[in-house]
Amino acid sequence: MKLSPPIISKGRSQPKKSGKKAGLVAGIGLCALALGLWVGTKSGGLFLQNSQTQARSGVQVLALQPAAQRARQLEAIAQGSPSLERNRARYLLAADSIEQQQGKKALKWLEGLEESYSEMAPYIALKRYQAYETSGERAKADETLNNILKSYPKSPVAAEALYVLGKKQPQLWQQAIERFPSHPRTIEIIRQSLKQDRDRPELLWLLLKYAPNSPGIVSSIDRVAAKHSAQFKPENWEAIGQIYWQNQIYDRAVAAYSQAPSTPERAYRIARGLELTDKKPAANTAYRVLIDGFPKSEEAAIGLGRFLKILEPTEALTFLDQASAKYPDLADEALLAKGKILEKSPQPQLAEPVYQLLVKNYSRSEAAAEYRWSLAQKRAATGDFQGAWEWAKQITEQNPQGKYGPRAKFWLGKWANRLGKADEGKTAFQQTIAQYPWSYYAWRSAVHLGWDVGDFNTVRQLNPQMSFPSERSQPPAGSATLKELYQIGQDRDAWTLWQAEFTNRQQPTVAEQFTDGLMRLASGRYKSGIDLVAQLEDRESPKEQAQYRKLSQQMDYWYALYPLPYLDIIQDRSQQRQLNPLLVMGLIRQESRFERGIKSIAGAVGLMQLIPTTAAEEAKKLNLDKYALDNPSNNIQLGTAYLAHTHDLHKDNSMLAVASYNAGPGNVAKWLRSKGAIDPDEFVESIPFDETQWYVKNVFGNYWNYLRLYNPDVFLQLSKLEKN
Repeated sequence: MKLSPPIISKGRSQPKKSGKKAGLVAGIGLCALALGLWVGTKSGGLFLQNSQTQARSGVQVLALQPAAQRARQLEAIAQGSPSLERNRARYLLAADSIEQQQGKKALKWLEGLEESYSEMAPYIALKRYQAYETSGERAKADETLNNILKSYPKSPVAAEALYVLGKKQPQLWQQAIERFPSHPRTIEIIRQSLKQDRDRPELLWLLLKYAPNSPGIVSSIDRVAAKHSAQFKPENWEAIGQIYWQNQIYDRAVAAYSQAPSTPERAYRIARGLELTDKKPAANTAYRVLIDGFPKSEEAAIGLGRFLKILEPTEALTFLDQASAKYPDLADEALLAKGKILEKSPQPQLAEPVYQLLVKNYSRSEAAAEYRWSLAQKRAATGDFQGAWEWAKQITEQNPQGKYGPRAKFWLGKWANRLGKADEGKTAFQQTIAQYPWSYYAWRSAVHLGWDVGDFNTVRQLNPQMSFPSERSQPPAGSATLKELYQIGQDRDAWTLWQAEFTNRQQPTVAEQFTDGLMRLASGRYKSGIDLVAQLEDRESPKEQAQYRKLSQQMDYWYALYPLPYLDIIQDRSQQRQLNPLLVMGLIRQESRFERGIKSIAGAVGLMQLIPTTAAEEAKKLNLDKYALDNPSNNIQLGTAYLAHTHDLHKDNSMLAVASYNAGPGNVAKWLRSKGAIDPDEFVESIPFDETQWYVKNVFGNYWNYLRLYNPDVFLQLSKLEKN
């Protein structure tokens, strides 16, 4: 059990669960080198072809290139002998022509294509409609839509026809709602209908089920609830509570969750929501309800930690004694918390027997690992590196897959070197990379092994070579048409089709959730896409865990966790500021998950989460009169300027620069004065702001993951380490 999130994991900045081993080094994809799957060149680098997609489709490779760049090659394929490749080329050429407002040219490529490309027939008809519309042939466009309704009435493409035709024939919109409730066109119909008629709660339920993040969803809920709340069912209140919680309207979230079915998550959110709205007595009661009702849940462990913070020490000790006896699944956390309270009491010696009981009875628990790590740090602080090494060794043996596993293994190497045991230190660093390849500590280990991956003082100057997947693999879920659309880069159509097909949203399978993440990433919904993929490691059933482990052995999983949005802008702005583009990429991933319009509670805006006043200062230096922080180019221009500034303040020490970006230069300067000249790894571990310590480790962990996935040299080094 645990009270706080691990410092870093594969996907999320402050993950819910401790990291699980995903396989040796970068997973099975690293073995691709031995299979000869390196093909092509791009910008002086290599394309890394996934083992699942080896030389499968020339058109699928071209699909990832800009339209102007691929046109000539597609035309050559389109004029060749009948084949699937020819069909794909013609479809892409038609789609590109429509984007370029060349409808007549598109119609030429689409002529007779349904017969040979049958799995795409509904979408060929849709493209024909779009081509007529682009050419201004409205009568033929309407005729094509009516033909779609006759020929493909069950295809989600029909929702497109119902939406357009329904503007003049309102009854068709009702058909769309009945037949394709989750289709994005239908969602737009529902939103418009709710604006015109508030007395339709059944439409609100569809909106909550299929598009909970729709613009104006909170006001829609409020309007319907004002008149129809008596008709709401428990499952309706659950969905409403989720919306309020996501929008940080905690008082209304608590009220909604209180009328929903009770689960560990909802019980926790009720308690936490009461705490966040300064209703401490009610929060006290709610936390007790959570712990009493769901003692085996992870939420109870997290809730216990928060609960103790609002209790007086004496009251907390009394409760912990009761918890240890009453809730066996929380006993380890209770003992750790009790020890911490006693350490700060007038009789700190009373803590020792409590800790001994923890280590004796719950040796493999996360709480025991946390206690051992605290002892290791204390020993190291006094120069007892042998004692520190021994306590860290216990963590690697008793709880290697917990959140302290990577940290302990890395510090075994550091402390072995301090003890003059260079061979043991080298082995520990190699094992850190092999066992925890995704972690911040794998990067630190690579640095200490002498790999050319940049250290804190040299990362800024590096400009790593990059390689990219040559084509997309098939999503593991969805129809054949969905997979085809995705693989030929028709992301907008793939997204709308997936919305219509994906009905198992409350309890998706591993394959469905990963596919949902892929579709979101492809359509520019980066934050939710990354988060969905990252959350797969939280699956608990043995079957789902097995499915997750198999998936995490594939390179596609890692590419989804560490995508490369806005790469051209990032490379350009980084070059202007003499910054490592992968470090900037890692910082943006941490700050915003590439969500261009995101805003924080503190008022930070956009990809690099700039405070408006800071952005204004940088804009003034750059003589930039007009800019918008939700514009990726502007945001990255100003964000990289500020990151360069924090580097200049600290003589190009990227660790201090990144810490300053998060906590402010003043705080970092204060820490430097108080700590003096210490080992940089020790400095990171001693950063007093938990948020900043997480931030630094996650930014550099992101940097390392981008490096190991996309840099051929690091990829090769990891492969050699795997073989050894």
